[in-house]
Amino acid sequence: MGTGCFVTGTDTGVGKTLIACALLRAFAARGRRVVGMKPVAAGATGAEDGWRNEDVAALAEASNVQAAREWINPYLLAAPVAPHLAAAAEGVAIDFGRIERSLAQLRAVADIVIVEGVGGFRVPLTDREDSADLAARLALPVVLVVGMRLGCLNHALLTAEAIGARGLRLAGWVANRIDPGMARAGENVAALCERLGAPLIGDVPFMREPRATEAASALEVGRLLEHLELPPDGKRSR
Repeated sequence: MGTGCFVTGTDTGVGKTLIACALLRAFAARGRRVVGMKPVAAGATGAEDGWRNEDVAALAEASNVQAAREWINPYLLAAPVAPHLAAAAEGVAIDFGRIERSLAQLRAVADIVIVEGVGGFRVPLTDREDSADLAARLALPVVLVVGMRLGCLNHALLTAEAIGARGLRLAGWVANRIDPGMARAGENVAALCERLGAPLIGDVPFMREPRATEAASALEVGRLLEHLELPPDGKRSR
């Protein structure tokens, strides 16, 4: 049975998909069988084989294990708005049990499943539950993507606090330099290193055209292996 991690971010638009794909590629380069999962995706366009979401497509492309689309993305919502609003508009009830079953299917065929959340850590998914509730239900170690821009210190520390309050382990964090003009960015990274209480597993430079392969080269995924309970040689436990 494989393991995995839950990728969340300090906000929307901070590069969760980029980093999730980079993690997939970095682990694949180490000989792992990997697959990405996006339990809930909001924002879809028509395609020849049905509806398409760019994040889901990117995760599938970065994976080296093929799996059923309904496992990779149990809920695809059309409108690019908050998931609970998109689901309500379509009359869809998001069922965490279905997501858990899909994750179990993926863990049965891969060494590592990279589960990407939607929006920030507390984005509502139903009338009563949010992304933090889903992360707690899946009980995976969390990787936090910090979009390096003005205000990120507060957002990162509050998110880390919320992760801990749900009884989850912050396995590591990634500094994603989304604002090339951010003043004293390096000092902000250092401040978070002192305060987050989790290892910095990557400091990803600004890219005008973000590419997961380039981002993967900035990640030290070996620092995650102890949290994912995987042996260093890539062999699966039976």
